[in-house]
Amino acid sequence: MAAEGHTLVYGTSDASSHESMEALAADAVAKLGGVDVMVYVTGTNTPNRVMTRLTREIWNELLEVNLNGAFSLTAALLPAMRTAGKGHLIYVSSISGKYADVSGAAYQASKRGMFGLALAIRQEERQHGIRTCVVCPGLVDTELMEKRPVKPDAETLGKALQPEDVAEMIYGVAKLHPRAAIPELEIWPTVL
Repeated sequence: MAAEGHTLVYGTSDASSHESMEALAADAVAKLGGVDVMVYVTGTNTPNRVMTRLTREIWNELLEVNLNGAFSLTAALLPAMRTAGKGHLIYVSSISGKYADVSGAAYQASKRGMFGLALAIRQEERQHGIRTCVVCPGLVDTELMEKRPVKPDAETLGKALQPEDVAEMIYGVAKLHPRAAIPELEIWPTVL
């Protein structure tokens, strides 16, 4: 993106903290003069994902990071986007947010919640030029694999998507002309 002349600002934040998400948004708006595209690509899971081991604390942690953080960052950025009359909110959910699998109730609920958030914002904010997209990757070889009860074997991970594959797709969505919107997009490994 920098090679194409885009200004990039990096920072750290705690996705489970509403105040931290507000501060991140305020910092980005102050440094950039506004935000054209937000990509929420934060998530966590737990090895204790089955209902016999899932506690209220684990449930809350997953909802805080995976869904509430997206809400907090979005709510903090929307006023500046409304004023600018444009914005693109891109949420990285998961195939697990669409189809039942072994990722667990808390993870699936949080990732499905992103659909509701994005669709509602699209309906409420499109008159302000604000678009949303939910990206749903299949298996991606990231550090989240360490939170599985049993990590996939090397052969399976060798066939998995790489973070760059998902990033490339997100960048393509972000570069769309403002007259075009992709509300939802799936990306799957070819051979899994």
